[in-house]
Amino acid sequence: MEFSWISDLDEPQKVRLFLKSRGVSHRMFSQIKHFGGKIVVEKNEVFTNDYVGPNQKITIFMPTEKENVQLTADFDDPLKVVYEDNNFLLVDKAAFVTTVPGHADRKSTLVNMIKAHLINEKAESLVPHVVTRLDRDTSGLVLLAKHKFAHALLNDALMAHHDIEKFYTTLAIGEFKEDHGIIDEPIGRVEGDFIRRQVRPDGKRSVTEYWVEKRFENFTQLRVQLRTGRTHQIRVHLTWAGHPLVGDALYGGPASKLISRQALHASDLTFFDPFANKNQHFHADLPEDIQRVIDARHY
Repeated sequence: MEFSWISDLDEPQKVRLFLKSRGVSHRMFSQIKHFGGKIVVEKNEVFTNDYVGPNQKITIFMPTEKENVQLTADFDDPLKVVYEDNNFLLVDKAAFVTTVPGHADRKSTLVNMIKAHLINEKAESLVPHVVTRLDRDTSGLVLLAKHKFAHALLNDALMAHHDIEKFYTTLAIGEFKEDHGIIDEPIGRVEGDFIRRQVRPDGKRSVTEYWVEKRFENFTQLRVQLRTGRTHQIRVHLTWAGHPLVGDALYGGPASKLISRQALHASDLTFFDPFANKNQHFHADLPEDIQRVIDARHY
């Protein structure tokens, strides 16, 4: 797997410094050195202490990632691809699908499906790197990197600049008097409970912003943006505010004959693509169950 740049330098610069400024980490340099990779300036293989000059082409050849043979490929379940290129894969995850393998499910998660997809397209790397993830019962957009370099670049951007923007559509019970609101309340674990979270003074700062999209008789359709990324953040914050999600049994939301999970969908995702050097924006339409509640105008 190779990645190239044309240097925009005014004067020669050490290869290490040039590549570091493009996101190549110390760990990647080590992998190139010890596992069969190389660095080439024009047509000559170089070392990190050598120099790259103005307008020269510099290319890194990354060693192929070792496949995790214990991760099985799930060829039976459908995968809804929203966008794909050589670096990234964006999928619309269905509800009731776990993002990554765990004790409860090791064979039919989203990652298992993606490995099957990569095998089918004869991808050079069969190692999916999850950038964003969703709860099992939450539907919508999930972003993955198709190789470790893309994953590292997005992780660095996310840590430094929060360059991934996500919006959710949800149905919360009750009436919202204001069209816009921000919930800034700390979230931590419920004592003695491995799964549930709650607003608590000793929790981590958590910020959720929301906008009212439509008002119905006994619920409200919201557009929600996470300013922080805590587990179950939207569900916990709206429950704390007195507006649990329709169908969210874990946090006291009302049951519905129209939907059998929390009404929460990751509908929009924007990220800065370091390879295309631009923002990429994607949208996933509402799934059938949430749309069914909206069409019925009641839960």
